[in-house]
Amino acid sequence: MTISTIKPALSVSAAELEDLDRRHLIHPHQRSQRTFRRVIVRGEGCTVWDAQGREFLDAIGGGIWVTQVGHGRRELAEAAARQTAELAHFTGFFEYANDKSILVAQRLAALAPGDINRVFLTCGGSEGVDTAIKIARLFHHHRGEPDRNWIIARHYGYHGATYGSGTATGIPDMQHAVGPNLPHVEKVMPPYPYRAEFYGGQDPTDFLIDELTRTIERIGAGNIAAMIGEPILGGGGVVVPPEDYWPRVRELLSAHGILLIADEVITAFGRTGAWFDSDKRGMAADIIVTAKGLTSGYAPLGAVLMRDEIGAIVADGEASFFHGHTYSGHPVACAVALANLDVLDNEGLLNRALAIGDWFRAGLAPAADLPAVGEIRVEGATAGIELVANRQTREPIAPDLALAVADELYETHGVITRNYGPTLVLSPPLVLDDRQARQTTSAIVEVLTRLDVEAGRIAPR
Repeated sequence: MTISTIKPALSVSAAELEDLDRRHLIHPHQRSQRTFRRVIVRGEGCTVWDAQGREFLDAIGGGIWVTQVGHGRRELAEAAARQTAELAHFTGFFEYANDKSILVAQRLAALAPGDINRVFLTCGGSEGVDTAIKIARLFHHHRGEPDRNWIIARHYGYHGATYGSGTATGIPDMQHAVGPNLPHVEKVMPPYPYRAEFYGGQDPTDFLIDELTRTIERIGAGNIAAMIGEPILGGGGVVVPPEDYWPRVRELLSAHGILLIADEVITAFGRTGAWFDSDKRGMAADIIVTAKGLTSGYAPLGAVLMRDEIGAIVADGEASFFHGHTYSGHPVACAVALANLDVLDNEGLLNRALAIGDWFRAGLAPAADLPAVGEIRVEGATAGIELVANRQTREPIAPDLALAVADELYETHGVITRNYGPTLVLSPPLVLDDRQARQTTSAIVEVLTRLDVEAGRIAPR
C-alpha cells in the first residue's frame, strides 16, 4: 500500500498554495508581469473568501460572467450528488443518451425563440462556437452549396479561445503568434455608438450596413456560410447596439441566404433580463451558442441551439454529423443545468437582473461627470464603465491604468471587478441585493474620484 506524501488541501497554507500555483499551474490569459496569486476557496451568494480568509463581494460572477444563481447553492450541489450516485457518465455518442441530457434539450427548446428546437450539447462556449461554425458550413454543403464556407465576425467581438472560435474573436492578441489561423474568416466593424469616429460622421447603423453589404459583394454571397455576433459586445466592454442594427443585419443576411449565429454565451439565461437576449434585439438567429449561465458555473456545460431545418439537414436522414466531445451531454452537468434553470425560474432572477440594472444606473450616476469616465453602459445585471484619458477626444486610458482601478477595488474595498481594456465591467450573480449593489457602486465612485489620469495613478485615500 502506497501512502501519499501530499498534504490534504485543507492543511495547505495560503502561501504554500500560491507557491504551488506558480510552480505547476498555467492560467488562462496568464499575465507574466503579475506573479502574485488570488486563491479563492469558498463562496456563498455574492460573497467569496480567499485562502487567507479575506472576504470579497463578487461583482463579476465568478470572475467571468458565469455565476447567475450565486455561490454555494445547495440545490445544485445536491442535484450533482444525486446524479453522480445514479450515473456519473456514459457517452452521448452515436445512438446513446442519458435522461438528463434529453430533458435539458427539451427545456432549452421550450425556452428558445421561434422554431429553434434542436440542441447539441458541449462543455463550454469555445466548443460551442466551433460547433456552430461547422454546422453552418455543413448546412450549406448538404444543400448543394459547398463553397459557402466563409464566416463573417466582428472586431471587438469575443467568441472563445480554441482554433476556430479564437480566429472568430475580434481581439488581435488571440491570434498572435499561433497562426496560420482558421481560413475564410472576415471581420467587420461593430456597432459602438460611443466611438463615433469609427463611422466618419455617418449614422452607425447606416455605415455598418453599407460596410457589410460591400463585404458580402467582395467575398461573394454564394461563398458565405454565416455571420456570428454577440447581441451586445461583452468582452468588448458591454457595448449595446442601436435598436435598428440587428434587424437590418438580419434582413441583409436573409436576402443573401447567409445564416446568423448569435453568441449568447454571456447574455443568455437572465443576464440581461431575458432567457435569450438575441430575440429582443431582433436578431431572429438561426443558431444560438450558450454556456456560462446554463449551469451558473457549477459544472462545465454549453449548448448550441438551432432551427429545426438546420438540425434536420445536418443530422437527420442520410446526413452524418461526425462531430462530438467526450463529455458532450455529461449527465452530472445536465442534472446541474436542470436544477439551475429551476432556480432562475422559481426565484424570478430574470426580473432581478432588471432591478440590478436600475440599482447600477442610480449608484453609478455620480461617476458620470468624473474626468476619467467616458461612458457608463448598463444592460440588465451587466455594466461597463469606459475610462478615458480625455473626455473631449475620448482617448481611452491605458489598459494598465484600468487594471489598477480593478486592483484598487479588490484591495481597498473588497469588491471583485474586471477590466476589458479601458472598460471596467460588472456582471454579478443575479442574487445581488440592493445593499450589495450600493456597496459595489459606491466603491467604484470612490476609486474613480481618486483616479488621476494625467499622473497615471490612483491617489491615496
